[in-house]
Amino acid sequence: MIDIDRELAGRAAVLAATDHHPFVRHALRLDDEPRAWTRDGAVAWLLPTAGNDRAGGVVGAVDTAVELVAALVADGAVGPGRYLQLPRADRRLLVDRFAATRVDDWDFLWTTAAPPGQPGQERVVRLGPADHPALAALIDDAFPSSSSRPQDPTVAAWYGIWDGDRLVACGADRSRGDVGFLAGLTVARDRRGRGLGAALTAGMTRTLLARYDHVALGVYADNLAALRLYRRLGFTGTLRRSSVWLG
Repeated sequence: MIDIDRELAGRAAVLAATDHHPFVRHALRLDDEPRAWTRDGAVAWLLPTAGNDRAGGVVGAVDTAVELVAALVADGAVGPGRYLQLPRADRRLLVDRFAATRVDDWDFLWTTAAPPGQPGQERVVRLGPADHPALAALIDDAFPSSSSRPQDPTVAAWYGIWDGDRLVACGADRSRGDVGFLAGLTVARDRRGRGLGAALTAGMTRTLLARYDHVALGVYADNLAALRLYRRLGFTGTLRRSSVWLG
């Protein structure tokens, strides 16, 4: 038996238990039907396993969150090969406690206000299927490790900046739930340091704020230059996370 305060079911119940936190509003799609548990202020949720390797997540104090996840693992509610989003924790603790095969530390950042105007933001345009070859070429060269790719069904739309007939910057709208979400922000190697990243982020953020009351993005914790840029653009809401692949 899992030692919990109470068990919850459904997206609405999880949102209520987490005060409608922007991260949870993003993490849970509108049609998700999570199971959830609370303990000492922490809330953990799990999603159905079919066709889905994103097991779920937990918010709350680090120690309580780790203990709650450990209880779920011990109970067999979640198993090897799936990953959870936890509060930022010591990597050695996560590896030892969960036999984690991979741990990524990152920050979930959000804003509710339009960013300061940036030179070139008016050049940001929505891209279409005909632009996918240019997108693929840019990402392959400038951001080969990106998980956002043309033809990815989780991408709602692509945006970019052209220089003549060359695509020099691009980004994906991977909004889900009811929070806008920017991903895969990419600038051509030979065009970096010219403000294109700021222009792309500002232009996309303004577009998504027309549809959502929050816009968010994720950035690896060691990408200090990107963190400085996003904070300058108003992404000051912060939740520090560790993505954990269970072993």
